[in-house]
Formats: sequence, structure tokens, C-alpha cells
Amino acid sequence: MADLVKHLEYLTQSLDESSERDRVTALDEWTRFASTVKAEGSKDAVEDIPESSDDEDSYGTVLGVYDGSRGSRVPMSDTMSRLISKPNIVAVLSSLMSTLSSSRPDEVISEELAETIGFDEIELVMEILANRQQVAKEVSEYLASGKEAGSTSQVQDGRARAVDASLDPESVRRRQEEALRANANRPLWTGTAEQAPEILPHVYTSTSVVQGNVLSQFGSKYMLPLGTTRRYTEDYEEVTIPPARPVPPRASERLIPVSELDDLAKGSFPGYSSLNRIQSIVYPTAYRSNENMLICAPTGAGKTDVAMLTVLRVLDQHRTTSDTTVPLAGTIRRDDFKIIYVAPMKALAAEIVRKLGKRLQWLHIKVRELTGDMQLTKAEIAETQIIVTTPEKWDVVTRKPTGEGELASKVKLLIIDEVHLLNDERGAVIETIVARTLRQVESSQSVIRIVGLSATLPNYLDVADFLSVNRHKGLFYFDSSFRPIPLEQHFIGVKGKPGSPQSRKNLDRVAYEKVAELVREGHQVMVFVHARKETVKTAVALKEAATIEGVIDEFSCEDHPQFAFFRREIGESRNKEMKQLFDSGFGIHHAGMLRSDRNMMERMFDSRAIKVLCCTATLAWGVNLPAHAVIIKGTQVYDSAKGAFGDLSVLDVLQVFGRAGRPGLETSGVGYICTSEDKLTHYLDAVTSQNPIESRFTAGMIDALNAEIALGTVANVTDAVRWVGYTYLYVRMRKNPLQYGLIRDQVADDPHLVAKRNQLVVEAATRLSEARMIAFDRVAGTFTITDLGRIAAKYYIRHASIEIFNKEFRPKMSEADVLAMLSMSTEFDQIQVRENEVKELEQIMEIIPCRVKGGTDTSQGKVNILLQGYISGLRPEDFALVSDQAYAAQNGGRIARALLEIAITRKWANASAVLMGISKAIEKRLWPFDQPLKQFPLKADIFYNLERFADDYTVAELASMSATELGELVHLNERHGSAIRDAARQFPTVRITYDLRPLGYDVLKIAVRVTRMFNWSSKIHGSVEPFWIWVEDHESVTILQMSHSIFRQTTEAIDFDFVISIPDGKPPPSVILRFVSDRWMGAEDEVTVPLDSLVMPAASDSHTPRLDIPFLPISALHDPVLEDFFGLQVNSFNAIQSQIFWSLLNTRLHSLVCAPTGCGKSIMGQLTAWRTLDDAPPRSWVLIIVPHRGMAAELLADLRPVSKAKGISVEYLSADAKLRSPSGRAIRVVTAAHLYTIFSQHAHLTDAGVGNLRLVICESLELLDTKYELSIAMLLRSTQATLTRFIGLSNSLNDPTDLAAWLNVDTFALHSFRPSDRDQALSVSIQTFTIPQSAALFKAMAKPAHSAIQGARGENAVVFVPSRSQCQQIALDLITQCALEMETARGYLPEECGCQSLDRFLSRIQDIGLVDFVSRGIGFYHEGMTKQDRTLVLEMYAEGVVRVLIVPHDSCWTLPVRAATVVVMSTQFLHIAGEERQLREYALEELVRMQGRAVRHHGAGGHFHLFCQAEARDTITRFLHDGLPLESRLLETNELKTWYKTQKNMGAIRNRQDGVEALSFTFLAQRLLSNPVYYSVSSGSRDEVLSRVVDRIEEDNI
Repeated sequence: MADLVKHLEYLTQSLDESSERDRVTALDEWTRFASTVKAEGSKDAVEDIPESSDDEDSYGTVLGVYDGSRGSRVPMSDTMSRLISKPNIVAVLSSLMSTLSSSRPDEVISEELAETIGFDEIELVMEILANRQQVAKEVSEYLASGKEAGSTSQVQDGRARAVDASLDPESVRRRQEEALRANANRPLWTGTAEQAPEILPHVYTSTSVVQGNVLSQFGSKYMLPLGTTRRYTEDYEEVTIPPARPVPPRASERLIPVSELDDLAKGSFPGYSSLNRIQSIVYPTAYRSNENMLICAPTGAGKTDVAMLTVLRVLDQHRTTSDTTVPLAGTIRRDDFKIIYVAPMKALAAEIVRKLGKRLQWLHIKVRELTGDMQLTKAEIAETQIIVTTPEKWDVVTRKPTGEGELASKVKLLIIDEVHLLNDERGAVIETIVARTLRQVESSQSVIRIVGLSATLPNYLDVADFLSVNRHKGLFYFDSSFRPIPLEQHFIGVKGKPGSPQSRKNLDRVAYEKVAELVREGHQVMVFVHARKETVKTAVALKEAATIEGVIDEFSCEDHPQFAFFRREIGESRNKEMKQLFDSGFGIHHAGMLRSDRNMMERMFDSRAIKVLCCTATLAWGVNLPAHAVIIKGTQVYDSAKGAFGDLSVLDVLQVFGRAGRPGLETSGVGYICTSEDKLTHYLDAVTSQNPIESRFTAGMIDALNAEIALGTVANVTDAVRWVGYTYLYVRMRKNPLQYGLIRDQVADDPHLVAKRNQLVVEAATRLSEARMIAFDRVAGTFTITDLGRIAAKYYIRHASIEIFNKEFRPKMSEADVLAMLSMSTEFDQIQVRENEVKELEQIMEIIPCRVKGGTDTSQGKVNILLQGYISGLRPEDFALVSDQAYAAQNGGRIARALLEIAITRKWANASAVLMGISKAIEKRLWPFDQPLKQFPLKADIFYNLERFADDYTVAELASMSATELGELVHLNERHGSAIRDAARQFPTVRITYDLRPLGYDVLKIAVRVTRMFNWSSKIHGSVEPFWIWVEDHESVTILQMSHSIFRQTTEAIDFDFVISIPDGKPPPSVILRFVSDRWMGAEDEVTVPLDSLVMPAASDSHTPRLDIPFLPISALHDPVLEDFFGLQVNSFNAIQSQIFWSLLNTRLHSLVCAPTGCGKSIMGQLTAWRTLDDAPPRSWVLIIVPHRGMAAELLADLRPVSKAKGISVEYLSADAKLRSPSGRAIRVVTAAHLYTIFSQHAHLTDAGVGNLRLVICESLELLDTKYELSIAMLLRSTQATLTRFIGLSNSLNDPTDLAAWLNVDTFALHSFRPSDRDQALSVSIQTFTIPQSAALFKAMAKPAHSAIQGARGENAVVFVPSRSQCQQIALDLITQCALEMETARGYLPEECGCQSLDRFLSRIQDIGLVDFVSRGIGFYHEGMTKQDRTLVLEMYAEGVVRVLIVPHDSCWTLPVRAATVVVMSTQFLHIAGEERQLREYALEELVRMQGRAVRHHGAGGHFHLFCQAEARDTITRFLHDGLPLESRLLETNELKTWYKTQKNMGAIRNRQDGVEALSFTFLAQRLLSNPVYYSVSSGSRDEVLSRVVDRIEEDNI
């Protein structure tokens, strides 16, 4: 044997530095040889095994040779040999022995064995169970032989292996030769490189293997920590996990004294002498860098202070100066940042707000809570720097592009507490918000730091990858040994069927047993139960059990020095249970107690005047009150979100265990959790972090995808696949593919799982498409959000609920129908009917007003009953029903609002009205038939008498009565009457008036005025009162047009224009105007608008068909000068120009040309002007009238080059000019306003001026306003005796007949073309939105606008926006979309545009703010810019450097350029007059002008994209297709009265007959006869009607 030892020493090179490692290698070789021999069952090998010898020099195992220890060899079976060859198995052999020797059946202990041995050895487990008795005997003998000591004492890595093979020299030699031959046949290298294990600098653990053990083959299980023991009794099974060993400090570690911190940090850690060990380790990264971080540490280790360090880092980065004379708080720029702290529970959120608020108060930093219970106004959000919220609320907030959602753009730090809840049902929400944040960081290039705080978890590397944490810089892992007080954990599984009397009896017994044992040892105990009543019941049960056992004196605290004082204090309480229990040393604590009683209990327990405190989990969250031991009695908790009893959350367990141990007073703590036997493994796995946390994202992916599509961040499958790549699901699918339905080969073939992500996305999108929430183009792979999808995202409605609503929702529904449908929502699926509740539900059902479908038999019926009971003010007695009712009401109000919006988008009048009532009923807890004044804070006796004596009176009638009359009416005094009167006068009421304005034979505009008729009270109404007003058909089925608006305190009246269609010109009997308050129940009004006597204008048939004729060449002008000039632009006239050429240029007839924008009619007008002057005598002149100064400048620029060649002057007439004959032939350009002013100064043209005026061209007559009309009327009147020719040019009109008649146009010279008759190709796309006018709307429009721009394939685009102030924000949104899609920071800047070509423009820009946008290919054009910048932007636009031009809507008239693509983002703008702000629609003429910017005379066709509100689509589409309506505006303003008075003063009008004669030249005179209803006049002859108008003017001017 000595030779063998010598040989082994030679083989292992024991003198080398790596001898220990080599010994282990040699040991592994020996073990493998032994296993091979056993497995192969070689006869030779068996013969080589000698019988055991008693010779003292013999060795039982090879390990014995290495150890130098001796021992007799114990014969072992193959199963036993394999078992003891497992790493670390010796430490659990005792537990294994106990399990195998128990009387429990195999199927019960199989999971326990797998857990102990390892799930990767499942076959070995099956063998052990098959040979259970034999293995148990062998384990017993092995332990008895003393090998446990020998196998664990000296081998440094703790591994023990048994070899049952012959060790004689011949056998060893033979096996060596076989091994050598086998090795000789193997390649020298395998060809695969083994990666060295990654060493992370900030992982602190007390075990050599970080997780304590290895995962199973499925990656789903970790083994229990070493030293774990199990104990079995008749009543329960107990698993005890010892405290972890402390990790010794590293050489580089030291505690950082607070005195060393800078002033900012020092002041935020009051009362601290130094940071603790974890905080000191983390400090350099948390406070001195912007690294994303993940901190995994036990509960109570100080993670909140780590979060504080990261908060202080943000504050430090937003300081303006380091000047010591300025107070530190004054240096922080509070408006430049937001910090979001996401806490998992509302209770924890409130605690964080309190802690952070107190610590940062000295810096004037405001911390507020934003949860479902705590809403913040826009002003509060603006002044708050740190917002503490829940995952769900932050998800809702970031789904909104604006309002609360604007927070996201200012966020600099996102702290996610308890991030290990990724494994929880709510984990999908955490994944959603992190993925959204990471994409925002990437797309906007903003810096948002993400800090994750977590309990110790096994696969922290995966979570770090998910949070984009640098493993070597931002990842910090501290195992349970870093707990401030070491914790011994006991997991007790109580036997008996869960919920059975036996199970409850056993639970009570074990709870008492543990409490008594701990009290006997002199410790205080906190017993946590899960209902308020249970605190008293448990305390009484423990007291009675102690009395029966005769140990009640051990619980008493009578020997406490302050006992008498506390006894007197508790005697003052009205809580009799508390007083009765105190004498025996017991206390109770729950949220239902008075605050004073709770404080008293906390003080007594803290002073050790109570030994046992029975409490609910709220104590663990809200108050820092530690005890040596905590016991969780039972784990069944009623969850109102599920409507059933569920398991106590792991988060609660960790929080309760965090209360075990008194820091500074004790060196250890004990935590017990008593649960049912079937839940033991669940809590054991969860609390000890045995299970790697997996993703729950697939369960919520459909709704999450819908939210991203609604937000505009995902527009196609590619976007969605990229989005999934930011989730924790993606991280875990790559690590643990089997869990998610993949096989290893799939991961190998597709490392980035593009195919799998694509599959998940397509499946989710298909479901959304089937639910009509999105439009999914499977060929192009694009997504478009629908109204349903947008509403679902806004109100957090599940797609499954939308599917139900699609089936159940109908246009006409009663309140009972709506409540039944609402109750079917899947949000209520968790609420189940329990037998003990049926009786109380039936009692409520007898009281409530609406019939309940299904009664108490279904969960939907239960929800319906609870909702109606809630509205009726009925409170159930059963605590579970109370919780269910609160849950139903909280979600019911939200779902009702969602259903209301769905009804409104579908234009369902009846359903909208009913849902408006139900929504307000839930919010106000008031039925529509209840007394409306109940919404005011009046006394109960007033309400009672109002319903008894004044129930038939309307609020308006009550408001009209005096205080005395009201007091008498309700049989009370005048003071009560005054309160009723004030309330009635503050109740929102309005007066609705209207005027009918036909716009064509089949289009009617209803001009509505809503006048506020109530007294404003800021206390009652706040700053705004929102309301709806709509027009519905006479059957109240369909909403024809609608608007949502608000009253402010300064608002007196609001005007609305509703345009409805009148099919075939035959009006219905009536329509209904309905006003509904958005907040107040009963604040409604309706006005019936009779239409049976409505006279609509006659249909027009005066449109000119476009003829298919050859295009005339430019040579048809027969004018070399004009041919040379216009020949540079075109070779021939287009179809419309060719058709009107003869009548304009070769006749002297008065003409009217109505043609689509961009068809060249203005050029024909200019040619007519030149042709007219060519043949005219000297001093002849032509007058061209334009509506705007910008159009005049554009026209002058066109005329002046030709004027030089022709020798004809071109002049611009200002307001102080005189209309005299020029010295030579001339063309004069004047705006309508200037011409009006000229006429106001000179009543008539001079005879010479009139005689020489050859032609008047009226440009853009579709813009005919008051001054334009009066100017032309005065020209017509002044030139009626001359041969002056009038030519009118206009965009296409729906009825040009009266305009032609006004200008005396001959039928032959009337050319009225439809908009569709244009030559140039123009595609028109109209996309509707139902989001109200807000920044949210423009965020939603950004994605389709970007898509439209990109569709131009490198060509230029013009984007029209409502105002100058929105230009930059919309530009930023477009740049963000560009970055998301193309992953480049160049924006729209063309690839061929280099730095040098760009720099030569940038150096000339005056407004530095333009530089960032121009360098990304976006420019602005509006009058607010300097002229130099406007010119420069146009130059860059022409050269292709600026590809996208953003223009406010009112600059459309001065914009001189066209584009391949024109996008109109919204057709509404905010009109501000003083303090009044009102939303107005773009004029139709503006939209036509914008459309004209997409019409190009050369090259490819244009594209016009119009984004508008859904209700405006029909009107806009109709007039863009059929032509614009044109009516006189003389009666809409005071301008006519002013003009009339001026003319009278000048002597032009001497009497009423002169007035009638002067008005007969107006366009109004024509329209009064054709469309009298529009002008609110009765029919008659022209002179009769005009006479009535003159009479009205004369009366008003008196």
C-alpha cells in the first residue's frame, strides 16, 4: 500500500502550488473509475475487488489515502454510492434519513427528496424510492460508521466521494492503461473554448457558490441552504433554516462617516454617524455616477437609504451654483427634473412619501404620492420633484402622452422598489414600464437612470440585464448574511385539509406552542393575522390556552416598573378587549382601532409592557416596531382584487420577517410562518429564493402591446419585436427556453429569438385585431390603433373585456342593461359568490332599483348587486362583501367611463346618455332619479324635507324662489331656505339658443350658443366645469355632431357650430340639442329644433364638366413676350386652362372661374390682364383685388418681370392711395381691406378713373369677407355706366350661381369646376382621432405624420400645425419617431448632406434655437421669425437641406412653397380673447389653401394627409369633394352698420331708398333670396327683404 501512496503522490504532484486542486482532480478520476466499474458490472473488475481486511494499514477509500485517515469500508449498493458521491450531500444525510424512515407514502416525500438531492438527479430519486428501505438502512449505517466526520473535516472544498473498487497494484495498472488508451484516442483539443466563470466585483455572499447550489436541468429550482433541518410531529412539519454566516469585510471596505459627505448629502442623513456597510459599499456608484443599478439585499438592510443617495445625485446635478453665500436649497433647479419612485403597495408608497419628504424638507423638495387613491392636479405635479407611485399607476400615467404623461419627459431617475415582484402577477406591469422607459431613453437620447431595489434573489444577473445594469459597475448583491439582525426562519406546515376545523385547530395549537416557548425564553412576540377580528380572537385563544396549561403567569408583565402607569392609561380607553387582554400581557393592533389606542399599544410593546401583540400586516408596513420573534399565523388572506381568499404575498412575509430582531438590543431574530401543509413548499421556495424569478409578461402582453400601439411607440411588427427585446421575458427566454416553450436548438439557431418574438407579437396583434382594438395589416405588418384600442389603453381595460363588450353593447340600452354588461367585465372575474353571502346579497337586491340578471347565482349578478348597493349607499355587514363592494365601485366607475367613450365614438345617443348617468351615479353615489341637490353639503334634514315636500320641483324652479318661500316649502326656516336657494343657484344650468344656417341644398349648420346661468363658486366648481353638448336625431338613436367643452369662472357663453347632412335636401321633423354636465348628476338640458318648416336652398346644376380637349400650346397666346416668359415654366396649358382660354382672353364678357386650387386660374387672370392692356388706349388700367397682403406680394413677384418687357407699370395701392387714372397703362394690385379704406375716404371713383378702368380681377373670392364684399359692391355701383369688365376667380364652390349673378356673368363665361377636375395627381388621405385637442392628440398624430413624411421617399414635406408655440414640440416628436424607426440621430437630414454644406447655412442663422432642428432636416416658417431666418429656411428647403417644413395654420396664406407631401395635424386651434380660451375649427378655405400646397405643376403627384376630429370628417370630406360653401358675412358683424353710417355721412346714402339701392349691389342681396333661412329673414322680393335689412340698420344706428 505504501507503493500506492507513493505512486499517487507522484501522480498528483502534491508539492506543487496547485496540489489541492490536483488532489481533487485525482479524486474525481478515482470516483469515475469506481462508477464505471460498477456501472459496467465487469466480471474482471468484480474479481479485482478484495474482501475487506482488518489490517490496520488498509484504507476504506481513496479519500482515506488523501486524508491519511483510516476506516473500515462499508459495503454499499450502486444507489448509495451514487448518492454519497453528490456534492455537499453529507450535510443533509440526517434530514434524508428522517424523510426515508418516516411513514409517509412515496408520492408525498418524492418532491422533498428531489428538493434535497437536486432536481437534476431525478433518476437517482426514483431509484431511492424504489429501494427505500435498503437505502434508509445504508444511510443509517454510513452515518453510524463515523464517515461523516472523516469525509468533511479535512477536504477543503467539502466534497466527499466513495470508491468501491480494488486498489491492488495490478488492478490499478490495468485501469490506468485502459484510461491511457482511451485518452490517446481523443483529440488533443475539443475545439470548444470553456469560458472562465465571470467574477463580479460587487457580489457579497457567505457561500462559495453564490446561490448556495446549482439549478436543476430545467433551470427552475435551487436547493435549500446548507444546515436546513426538518422535523415532523403529529400536527405539523417544521423546516428550520439557520441564519447565514456573516461575510467578512474586504480589505478595501470601510464605513463612510457622514461627516465626510458633502453638504448636500450630509444634511439629508440627519442623526447618522456613518453609512452602514451596504450603503458604504454602494456609495461611490450611487452618488458619484449615473450608472443604472440593481441592489439585492435583505429586508431591513437599508436599501431606502441607497435610493436616497441616487436621489441626492440628481439634486446635485441640477444645482445652479456652488456659491456658498446662496443657501443650498436655493441652488437646486426644481423645475428641471422629476424623480419617480415606484413602490409595490399603496401602504409602502405612503411610508416612502413620509420618509423622503421629511429627509428632504430642508431642501424644499416636495414629495407626493400618485396612486389610485391619491390623484394630483397639473399644478401639483408641476411643483412636485419626487413622485411616489405604484407600477399600475405609473403604467397608466406613461400611457398618456400628456397631462400626467408629460412627467415622463422630465424624469431623470426611476427607482423601482421590490423589483423581485417580476415573479408576481403584477410583474408584467414592471416589465412594461421598464421597457417603455428604456425605449424612451434610446429614442429621445435622454438620460433616465434606473435603480432597482430587490430582496435577495437567485438569478439577479438576469434582472440586472433587464434593467440595463452594467454587471461590473452597477450590480450589487448582498445575501441574507447582510441582514442587520441574523434571522432564523421556521416554516411550519400544519396538517389537515386547508380550511377544515382540524386544520384550524392544529394551527391554533402550533401557534400557542411557539408563542409559549418564546415567552418562556423571555422574548416578546408579534403574532400577525389577516383580519381585524382575528387579532382579538387569536389573543383570547392564546390567553385561554395559557390559562389551561397553567402558564398564564409567564405572560404577565406585572413586574414591569411602569405597569401601574400603563394600566391607568389603558383604563381611559373605550376598547374593552384591549383592557381585558392587557393584564395578561397581550395586546392587539389593527387599522380599525382609534389612532390613540394604536399609539398606546405601540408604546407599551416598545417598552416591553406587553409580551404578545396580535396584529395585522399593516403594522409591519406602517410602523417600525420590531420584536425578537414574529409569527405569521395562517397565510389565507382575502384579496378584493381577486374576490377570494388567496395566499399571503411573499412581499408581506418578507416585510413581517423584517420586523424580527431588535437592532441594538438583540443579536438574533426568529421568524415563524404557519401555513397549511400544501403551501409549505411554496413559501419555503419563495422566501429562501429557491426559485429563479421568471417573467409573467406573456399573460399581460396583449394589453401591453395595445398600450404601446395607442401611445404611438409601436407601429408595426418590427417595432413590436424590438420592444419585446427590452422585456425581462426576452432575457429569461434566452436563459431558460424550456420554460417558455422553446427548445435549446431554437436558441442556438436564433440567438436573439427574433422568430419567437415575432410569433408572440403576431399572436398578440391577431387577438387585438379580432377584438377590433387595432387594424392589423398582415401583409405590411403594420398596426393602426382604433377607437376601441385607444379607449382600452386609456382606461386600463383588458382586451378580454372589450371582446365581451363587442358582443353585448347595443345602441339602445337601459340602466339595467348597462349595469349587467358592465358586470360581465373580466376585471370582475375574481369576485365569486360564497354561500355565506347569498342571504345578505338577496336583502340588498330587494332594495336596489334595477333588475339583476342572474340574481345571486352568478359572479356577474353579485357585482351588479354590489354596484347598485354602492350607488344606493348600502354598506354590507360581511367584511369580504365590504371589500368586494369597494373593488367593484373602484373599477366600475373606470369601466363605465370607458363604455361612455365607446358609445360616444360610435355616435350612440341613447347609450351615451344612459352611460353618462351610470358613470356619474357611481362617482356621486346617487341615482339619476335622486334629488340633485344631494350633491351639495347640506344638512340631512334639508334633504329629507326636500324629497318629502319639494320632490316635484326642478332645480331651476327652486333657484327662482326666495329664501322665505323655500323655507316654507320644505317646512323649515328661512336660513334653511337660503341654503337651498344658494345650492340651487350654484347647480350647473344653462340656456341654449340656436340659429339655422343652410350651407347648401343638403347641408345645414346649426349655430348654437350655450349661456351659463348659474353662480360660480370656486369651492364647489373648482377652476372648470366640463360638459358635453351634442346634436342627435329626432329618435335619440344617433349623435349627429358633438363637442366637449368647459366653463370657466369668466365664461358667459360659448358658441358652437354643428354641421349636419340633410339627405336629398329633405330635412327630418326635428333634431335635439342635448347638454350634459360631465360631473353633476341631473345637470342636463335638451332643446328640440323643429326642421319641418325649414326651407333649404335649391340644388345647383351650374357646374361645368371638364372637357376632354387637346391642350393648347403656349403659342396660342400670339404674344412673343408672354410666350417667352411663360414658356420657361410650361410647354402648354392644362385642361382647365385650355377650356377657359377663349372666353377669358378673346371676349369681353364678365367671367367667373371656380376651379380647384393649383390648377392655374390665377395665371389665366394675369394673361387676361396683359391681353386687356395690350389693346387698350393709354392711361388704361387693370385692378386686381386680393384678400391678403401675402397674396399681393406673391402676385406682384409674378407680374413685375413681365411688366418690364411689356412697358406696363405694376403698382401696389396702399390704404391712402386714390383711384385716379395712371399716367400710362398700369396694373394695380390692392388688398380688399385697403380698397375698403380708399372707398371709405372717397365715396365714388372719379369719372376719369372709372372711364379708364378696363378690367377688375377679383382673386380668391372664396375668401369673401365683409370688406371684400363691400369693396366689390362699391366698384360695381361706381362702374355700372362703364364698360369695365369683372372677372372673378375662386376655388371650387358647391353653388356658384349667385356669385355669377352678382358679377353679372354671362352663362357662357361661367366656368365652375369640381375639386376632382384638377389635372395634377393628388392623393387625399383623411385620418380621424377622437382624442380631445391637447398635446396628447399631437403625440398620437406624430407617428402617422412621420409615416406620411417617409412615404414621400426623400421628397420635401410641409406640416401645418395649429400654432407657433406647437412647432418645436411637434418637431421633437417627429425627430423621436425618426430615431425610433431609423435608429439615427440625423433625423430627416438627407444622407448626401455633409457637415460642410450644413455649416454654411448654420453659421447664418440668427435664432440659435433653430440650429438643433435644422441640423436634423426640420425647419419652421412663420411671421414670428426674423425675415432673414425665414428666407434662409426657404433657401435650405429649396436646396433639400431642410426636408420638413413646419408651419402654423395662419401662415398658410404667406407660405410661398409647395411640397410632395402636405400633412395637416389637427383642424382646430385655440382662440384666446382676454381670459377666454375657445377651441375653433380651421376655416374650410384654409384647408383648401393647405391642400393646394401639395399640388405641383411639374413632376409627380402630391399627397395630402389630413388629421382631424372624427366628428369633423364628414363635413370636411364633403366640402373638399364638392366645393366650398359661400355666404355673405355682412350681417355677422357690425362692419355693415359702420359702412352704412360712413356712406350716409359722406352723402352717398341720403335716405332709406338709397340704402336699399346701395345694398342691391352686394352679394348679400343675391343670397337673401336664395337662402333666406341662413340670414334669419322671411321670404319676399329682393327690395322687400333689403328694406327690412336697412330698417334694422337704421334702428341700430339711432
